[in-house]
Amino acid sequence: MRTITQHVCGVIPPHILTRVAERTDHTAHEAARTTLEQMRELATDRARTFLDRGAAAKAEPPKKRRSVYDAHHAFKLPGKLVTSEHKPRSADAEINEAYDGTGATFDFFAAVFGRNSIDNRGLRIDSTVHYGVQFDNAMWTGHQLVFGDGDGRLFKRFTSSLDVIGHELTHGVTQYTAALGYTGQNGALNEHISDAFGIMVKQYTLGQAASASDWLIGATLLTPGVHGKAIRSMAAPGTAYDDPVLGRDPQPAHMRDYVNTSDDHGGVHINSGIPNHAFYLAAIALGGRTWEVLGRIWYVTLTSRLRPDADFGAFVRATVDIAGELYGNGGRVQRVVADAWGAVGIGVRLFTGVRNPVPRPATRAVRPHKAAKWRRRPAH
Repeated sequence: MRTITQHVCGVIPPHILTRVAERTDHTAHEAARTTLEQMRELATDRARTFLDRGAAAKAEPPKKRRSVYDAHHAFKLPGKLVTSEHKPRSADAEINEAYDGTGATFDFFAAVFGRNSIDNRGLRIDSTVHYGVQFDNAMWTGHQLVFGDGDGRLFKRFTSSLDVIGHELTHGVTQYTAALGYTGQNGALNEHISDAFGIMVKQYTLGQAASASDWLIGATLLTPGVHGKAIRSMAAPGTAYDDPVLGRDPQPAHMRDYVNTSDDHGGVHINSGIPNHAFYLAAIALGGRTWEVLGRIWYVTLTSRLRPDADFGAFVRATVDIAGELYGNGGRVQRVVADAWGAVGIGVRLFTGVRNPVPRPATRAVRPHKAAKWRRRPAH
């Protein structure tokens, strides 16, 4: 029996919503403030999932089971069931986008990694659309996906972004595998993994090679009036937006610019830019389809090697080791992965001998990460 803590994870970071709540007119201010309040309430109500590891699940072919609910602008979950498998298409774009996006994410994990839904046991994927009034986020609650309509001034509907849907569902996969925490470097890894698999879901669905991808998370979410192109850029962290209301994208691309802060659970949406950029660099260097080689390394790391309290160093070591185990110690793939980490300031020595994999323990206590508020490391 293993206890898995559920984290409420939203694609729009609290630092953006807080700034919007403080700096805009009544409409956008109220939307951001209400979104923050509801995120806190959902986090307070989160429970724990008890996952029985004693008996292995019967191996069955992956089979999609999706249900989409409509909250009708209330803050009650899950809402009214409006569609499920093999039902007619809806006239509501958000219902269709939630249904199609969760299906595309399911198909990606099933086809590429043989995974049977979020928990690998065929868990039904539930989504709620039209949550609240002008709710400015998409979220994984620990049980289901939640999509807001956006305020229309800064953010558009959140079901429009396939990579965001993939990102949020990957939080569920992480919950059922590595069970990563959600503070400091540990939480930044949680966010990075969701960005990495979210972008791969989009690339896989579009049939894109790494070189053809935009490497943007949430490219469809910002309204035309916002000075920005997305919520995050994996190719160039810190450049996704620079707007009078949203502020400037604070993501670093290198460890020398790591942000120490007590906000955002220790900057989990901020410092994820560092591993995001390493992932991008490795994907471009390897070429071809990201999910075929690099994605497999990240998936094996997530599902079989990470401890719940892993930090950047542990993740780097695991990905480099697994690259060697899968594609040859000292070989091109392992060197590319190690070089990508070195390029963002996290050097690692290659191990070219025979290493016996160390499995992740069944349980491990997660130590809280304490960080000072908004202080950057000095440049070296």
